[in-house]
Amino acid sequence: MHDHSSRFLSSVPPPEASDLLTRVLLGLRLDGVEYGRCVMSEPWAIAFPARRDARFHFVARGGAWLWTPSTEWKQLHPGDAVLLPRGSFHIMASSPDVPAVDIDQLSREAVSENLYLVRSTTPDGTQATQAESSVMFCGAMRFNLDPLHPLLAMMPDLMHAGDLVKRDPAVLALLEAMEREVSLDRIGACGILARLADVLAASIIRAWVECGCSDSTGWIAAVQCPKVGRVIAAIHAEPERNWDVPALAKLMGASRSRFAEAFTRTVGESPARYVAKVKMFQARRWIQQEGMRVTIAAERLGYDSEASFSRAFKRIMGMPPSAVRGQEVSYKGRVGAGLRRV
Repeated sequence: MHDHSSRFLSSVPPPEASDLLTRVLLGLRLDGVEYGRCVMSEPWAIAFPARRDARFHFVARGGAWLWTPSTEWKQLHPGDAVLLPRGSFHIMASSPDVPAVDIDQLSREAVSENLYLVRSTTPDGTQATQAESSVMFCGAMRFNLDPLHPLLAMMPDLMHAGDLVKRDPAVLALLEAMEREVSLDRIGACGILARLADVLAASIIRAWVECGCSDSTGWIAAVQCPKVGRVIAAIHAEPERNWDVPALAKLMGASRSRFAEAFTRTVGESPARYVAKVKMFQARRWIQQEGMRVTIAAERLGYDSEASFSRAFKRIMGMPPSAVRGQEVSYKGRVGAGLRRV
């Protein structure tokens, strides 16, 4: 690869470790794919299949139980919110013993293009009213980061806002605002709830990161370690550079061997592997979202040829770069007509 980094090392100071968290969170977007308001009379249970999008649930009234393969049943109370960053399979229910119905089998009443209403019926056939039912606000969101980004890869399968609300007053304020919107049932409430959900999901992630709610290795540990965090910040700030071990060791102010050992111990993989992954994440975003030609991406990332870049891309991503153009999926909400009994 071409060496484009040496002329910048002395002229552009790399961001500090604390700036890395700021940059990632400022750049983090959770674009709403679809949102639903579920008004359910007991007994009820909804199964949410695994999907690419993150899943979000806010319990406004009545409480609920949540089951995931890794957590078993967990009771949720009014005002609780949960985020499943990887959209893993889970069940929401009025009680653990109720058979679940797949969410995609339930009819939905369209509110707008990506907002829907699911309302169950009571045993006598009448529609459930909000005052007498459990009320949930559910969302599917897409991160603008690559699904394999180090930050997303190390998130737990489930984040519970109730566990974080004491540490971050902003989370409590957002939950209270969502509860007011649901309880008042005003015109446009679903749209406002969708925007609040985006902010709340990002706040949950920020609180998790800042509280170090992870193990002692990986991206969070690197942020919390000033010397290694400085190196990580530089890599993410300019993935186009040829970040070889000598250049990175110089940023850390350590010998090559000491740097490599400290980096691998903290991050959990070698500097070369981490740099290569960051480059490929950036390349996939350029190619998939911006339509960049593979040749241009290879050149911008410092590869001598498209062939060498393609080999590296396939080794890390599991597919050639040309294949990612066809990976975009339609995320329009599948909104059914009419209502059906749950």
